[in-house]
Amino acid sequence: MDIKAQGYAVEVEDLTVAYDAKPVLWDIDLNIPQGELMAVVGPNGAGKTTLIKAMLGLLTPVSGTVRFLNGTDDARALKNRIGYVPQSGSVDWDFPATVLDVVLMGSYGKLGWIRRPRKADIELARQTLRKVGMEEYAARQISQLSGGQQQRVFLARALVQEAEIYLMDEPFKGVDAQTEKAIVLLLKELKEQGKTVVVVHHDIQTVAEYFDWVTLINLRVIASGPVAEVFHE
Repeated sequence: MDIKAQGYAVEVEDLTVAYDAKPVLWDIDLNIPQGELMAVVGPNGAGKTTLIKAMLGLLTPVSGTVRFLNGTDDARALKNRIGYVPQSGSVDWDFPATVLDVVLMGSYGKLGWIRRPRKADIELARQTLRKVGMEEYAARQISQLSGGQQQRVFLARALVQEAEIYLMDEPFKGVDAQTEKAIVLLLKELKEQGKTVVVVHHDIQTVAEYFDWVTLINLRVIASGPVAEVFHE
């Protein structure tokens, strides 16, 4: 694969992030080619979630830059082109919203906050819920869902966004085997569509089966590249 011809979806240069003056990520350099399905792997406390949040501008780094799609350094300016699936534990599930309401939030970047969703937007949201096996729960309050169901809903919200880059923070955490298989199929479908998908992942046993590209981090980048080249003892 000619990466120069392919281009980079994300370029991270000299990124350092600290909490209370303690570095959590140190001098990170990372290039993520467009159209790859990439796992971010490392031990607890390695900075995996911090990396995703710093990429999105949700955390302010001590130093360094993050550029998307060969140049843009502000993720907020690309809100329609970057989808984010947070950890389910970081979400307020008591918020009074139905499953369909949450999925429709993925279309707000295109609609703006004032315009109401169109019939086509609602139909796309329902189609996406169908794809993740959650259509029958469309009218249910999100607080009534299981952890795996909540994860499917947040994945559906990101899919409705029709982004070019997806950043997902442990989408398999707390889900059952059936949900995990369904999510993997969706991730591979996104890759086949030319999307770039970056997934914080905790199960090293499934990296080679699920992903094409892998980045190993532990405060620093240990290695990054195709799974067949990088993921070995």
